[in-house]
Amino acid sequence: MPPKKRYSAFEDLNANGAEKPKIQPSTATGPEDTAAAQVERIERLKPSQMFPDRFQPRRLLPAEIRAAFYAGKINCYQAALEWLSLARTDPGMEQEIQRLLAMGSSFEEHGQIKSITGKWEMNSAGEYVFIIETGERRFWAACLQYASSGAAEEPLLRVEVVEKPTRQRQVLENRHAEPPSAVEQSCEVAALILAEMGVQPEADLADDYDFFRIARTQRMPAGLWERIIPIMQLTRPRMVQLLNILQLPSSQLDLADRYRLSERVLREILSAPREQWERMIRLSIQNQLTSDEVAEITAPSLNPVDQRRPIAPILPEPGRQAARSMRRFVQTLNELDRIGQDQALDEIANSMVVKGLGSQSLSLLEELARLIRARLDRR
Repeated sequence: MPPKKRYSAFEDLNANGAEKPKIQPSTATGPEDTAAAQVERIERLKPSQMFPDRFQPRRLLPAEIRAAFYAGKINCYQAALEWLSLARTDPGMEQEIQRLLAMGSSFEEHGQIKSITGKWEMNSAGEYVFIIETGERRFWAACLQYASSGAAEEPLLRVEVVEKPTRQRQVLENRHAEPPSAVEQSCEVAALILAEMGVQPEADLADDYDFFRIARTQRMPAGLWERIIPIMQLTRPRMVQLLNILQLPSSQLDLADRYRLSERVLREILSAPREQWERMIRLSIQNQLTSDEVAEITAPSLNPVDQRRPIAPILPEPGRQAARSMRRFVQTLNELDRIGQDQALDEIANSMVVKGLGSQSLSLLEELARLIRARLDRR
């Protein structure tokens, strides 16, 4: 039997784009043919002909841009330009941008190694667009590269049209592409639960996270967790802990996701009073706090007298910050060889003197040396 002819997805579009590209019926006859039949054809499309899945568990586009983009007020390249602008003042966003730009550059040098998958669907304007199932990072990498390079022509991306996109495939792709953050994992667990239960997002849902939060209100049918465990590779208790992260307000989830706060840190933050959550998230980001340090700050006083006092501002003491920084400084130097230690100390000495902190630094270090000797002598 001769192979099916591959043709452009746009041969079946009229001038206004009102007709859907024809879908060839599957001729799979057995299990071995099913996977091959799921991919209907391979095309090359411009990013402007594609659209990301708004409820993909891994959120890439920042909240500051998402609403306008998904409402159709800005296109993918305008969103990319705004994203580049926002990243100039946000270190977490800047790191993500640099990773995506590096991917976009690799397309030009080595070509696109892995296809984007998705399905043709009609948008609110009555036109068919390619809705991305997997490969949103590749989509935004191309958009950012095009927007920042000033190229004259849009890039072309290789896509595979699939008959039945699934949340399970999205999650598997995400986990293979890059280790997900704790917030992303919580959305993945929620998305898999909702997919198993046949719950679909409402088109007019204002907050994307509200879709994932639905999973926390569902009564889980028998066998559901067992079907999710092989995909997430996590135990049921761990997945329940991840779902609890969705208790955080959406703005706080965005922060925790952008700066990739760990699940243990977020768990300790959730154990604090709700009014302290945002401050603890910002402190964890600014000071790179561990879960133990968060627990130390949020732990309630055991003294009844202290409990009657107003809650002090949740800010680490300057002395505590200085002590932690000094410990890190000493540990880092100890990991260097002798030559590396000499070079580092020489550079530090030069820097302190140039900045006018030489005498002050010397006095502080001499006092620290005296205190250390006194404690060593008492041993």
